[in-house]
Amino acid sequence: MKEFNWKGVDLNLLVAFQALYQSSSVSLAAERCFVSQSAMSHTLQRMRTLFDDPLFERVGSKMEPTQHSQDIAPVIDQLLANIKNDLLVKKHFTPSSYAGVWRIGLTDYAEQLFAPLLYDAIKRESPNCQVSFYNVNRSNYVEIAESESLDVMIGSIENLNRRFLSEHLYTEQHLCLFDPSAVKVSEPMSIESFVALEHALVSPDGSLQTQVDKRLAKLGYERRVGVASRNFLTIRRLLLGRQLVCIVPKRFAEMEAYTHDLKALESPVEIPDFDIRLLYLKASQHEEKNRWIRSVVSDTVRQ
Repeated sequence: MKEFNWKGVDLNLLVAFQALYQSSSVSLAAERCFVSQSAMSHTLQRMRTLFDDPLFERVGSKMEPTQHSQDIAPVIDQLLANIKNDLLVKKHFTPSSYAGVWRIGLTDYAEQLFAPLLYDAIKRESPNCQVSFYNVNRSNYVEIAESESLDVMIGSIENLNRRFLSEHLYTEQHLCLFDPSAVKVSEPMSIESFVALEHALVSPDGSLQTQVDKRLAKLGYERRVGVASRNFLTIRRLLLGRQLVCIVPKRFAEMEAYTHDLKALESPVEIPDFDIRLLYLKASQHEEKNRWIRSVVSDTVRQ
């Protein structure tokens, strides 16, 4: 087997690759690496020679990664993380003396349910730290996790990006929520009563249709969606005093602070459950600090 020629391999090329991959911009990558734009352009040419691939191609104002870049990016991330954590920084993590910032990404659902609990649990063991919560969703979690250096995220996020790992926390169910002073229905709620009411909708992406509408269509029914919001607190305020009904996660319906003056009933339509997961960058999986925060978050959410 022919011996590999290591002379052309420069660790700085991997650092530059990571900066380009994350920023999609030669100028921004140059700023991150503290070099001039022309120097970064020269580095890109060296990378192309080393990997025998264009790596990044200009599309409009962005430098888009080739398929080969997408394939090797997780490997480079892991390699640089290993060098940093195993070779350059080797310190035992002590929560009680940690004075840094925990950056936690939460969907709107997860933030309403868990932010106070997580704050208390973290501060009990890490009293000198700060906690910063970031709003994430299915469309922005990759960008925010990387740009803000998030430690972990919680939410219902499917089709996970290859650079992340996840841990199942629990499976969520649904209930119908309404203001009993404004909505008069018999119990259990019939499907006819359900579709006769106007519906409020929690919609992270702004869509006015969900799996509920598909289920209803199969049964020969159609509902009227009158209003949608990404925010659960907005939906709660809309339900008060109005002839509206909303399908909400069961944990919300069981939270007194959220359902005060409102009533929850079983839905007459079978609604698919959804999984709540803990997400984190694959490159962080072996970090002692990240393992600690994952453990605290997991224990808190599952209790």
